[in-house]
Amino acid sequence: MTSAQWQVELIADVASFDAVAGPVLATDPVRSTVIATQVARAAAVAAEYPVDPATTVGPDDPWWAVVRDTAGRIDGLAMHADGYRHYVYVLGMPAGAAAALGRAILALGAEIQGVNGARPASDTVAGILAAGAGGRAEVTVHTRLFRCDEVAPPPRPAGRLRLATRADRALAMRWWGAFLADADAQGGRTTASEPVHDIQASVSQRIAVDGIWLWEDARGRPVHLSAANPPAYGVCRVGPVYTPAEHRGRGYAAAAVAEVTAGILGSGNLPCLFTDQANPVSNRIYERIGYRAVTDMANLRVTR
Repeated sequence: MTSAQWQVELIADVASFDAVAGPVLATDPVRSTVIATQVARAAAVAAEYPVDPATTVGPDDPWWAVVRDTAGRIDGLAMHADGYRHYVYVLGMPAGAAAALGRAILALGAEIQGVNGARPASDTVAGILAAGAGGRAEVTVHTRLFRCDEVAPPPRPAGRLRLATRADRALAMRWWGAFLADADAQGGRTTASEPVHDIQASVSQRIAVDGIWLWEDARGRPVHLSAANPPAYGVCRVGPVYTPAEHRGRGYAAAAVAEVTAGILGSGNLPCLFTDQANPVSNRIYERIGYRAVTDMANLRVTR
């Protein structure tokens, strides 16, 4: 779809998108981490379960978006991927490019419930979609993206960090769901702010690639969960990070995240993570162990 200075292409096949967008994602892999991770995950699924790539995009289909200027230069990227089927995730782009993207999504007729990603592009896209639906767009979470280049080890509590195994799957699923609920409660939100995740699939996938860790206390009881995504363009995104309420305040989260972060750095990759700006406790913890803010983002809900 062409809109004045920008052309929007919605791509059904992840391999085709990666061939075009990969070099752009690689130029700033920290800010691109969400889309880059999703591309890597979708490409792995496509390799394991190959199907003929779709050539057109329908209203209910997942897609990947490339926004180009009149010279053909890529000015923006976005996705409406499996696992986020009613949400759009956008990277930073000029206001006109974001407006063109919003109009293209509106023309597609997709049912979009929210827009996440870089501001102000996410605000622009959400505003256009809300206006087209006769509703409004509202921010549900103010997020902040951090990166860490060097770990400052915190005081170490009793116990140890270990990889989760298949035997830990039920516990990890329970804590993963509790993390999502607690994050909204701690931010003062009464309704879910994030896309509905397939927790069982997420936990199983992470355990399979050694991506979930549990901190055990001195008695060998799990008291904390930290997770991380596999590397995409040399960046690993940490999260979720969850300590049940009865075990908080003992330094488990700081120690676990510091150890996971050090492991990522030791593997030659760069760690990053998102925080909820409404939770100053977690922001301070990450800053103390060496994380530094990169940019602010937001999750917006589109109401009708």
